[in-house]
Amino acid sequence: MATKQRSRRNQSRDRTPRYVAPVLDPNWQNPYAASSTERDENLSAPVRFARKKKLPQFIGAVGLGVALVIVGVVTALYVLIGVGVVVGALGYTLVQRSITGFARQGSSLGTSMLDQFKAGGTPKDRQRLVTVIDRLAATFGVDNISAFIVDDPGYNATLVANGPSYSFFVTSALIGDFDLIELEGVVAHCLARQRLGLIGRQGVSTAEGLRSEERLQLGKPGSTYRADEVAAAAIRYPLGLAGALRRCSRQVLPAHSYFASAKYDVTRWVWFDVHAERSASDLGDLDDVELRALALEEW
Repeated sequence: MATKQRSRRNQSRDRTPRYVAPVLDPNWQNPYAASSTERDENLSAPVRFARKKKLPQFIGAVGLGVALVIVGVVTALYVLIGVGVVVGALGYTLVQRSITGFARQGSSLGTSMLDQFKAGGTPKDRQRLVTVIDRLAATFGVDNISAFIVDDPGYNATLVANGPSYSFFVTSALIGDFDLIELEGVVAHCLARQRLGLIGRQGVSTAEGLRSEERLQLGKPGSTYRADEVAAAAIRYPLGLAGALRRCSRQVLPAHSYFASAKYDVTRWVWFDVHAERSASDLGDLDDVELRALALEEW
């Protein structure tokens, strides 16, 4: 019996820790960072949408040109062939220009939105906002941001394109009631949208003449939830953003608020709270502020 115990002790002494070489996956991507694939998909979304929307015009223009060419060949009227080529080429060019112009809508949204609000806040509020934006802009790699505090009793904010630069809008109610860490979370969320390539497609969703389902498609349901992930990972404090979302979920909008008007329904997808007028939470909706807050609180 003693021999067996001694043998076991000797075996345990001979055991040496084995070295396990680390395995690096070159294809690994951080799930909490904006990937190049999703960014490219979002950046190209306006053009894809415009092409689909303008497809009947494209088919009509090119089809007319082809029809004229065929008739010219059959009847040996070479002038008609030339006219068909010109008509087809001209129609194609005009449709392409129309697609490009449509996809660029929203590129100067900052200027048009500024006309819809009155200035709000105090010089101290503005300095506080600018300080937070300047500090986080470097983290997210975004520059040329102009900050505006607009007079409104509702809690909301947005970052929109304004030519080659960006305009950040925040309501006077938000800047007045939110503490610093909550304001930081809101700003980070808006900057995360830029990193995800969402600014352009959601700006186009405000274009005139679009149906509700088309605005929804361009707005990309669930994108606010994804922007929350990217933002919280960047600032490394999800509870600040969660607190901001909690405040939004408890707000009661006055009737005179912009976010209780029909205008808001047109621009909703560019805002931090895309359902600000919602009186009851919908935990089946990834864009619902209460659901977003719950997700961050459990992170």
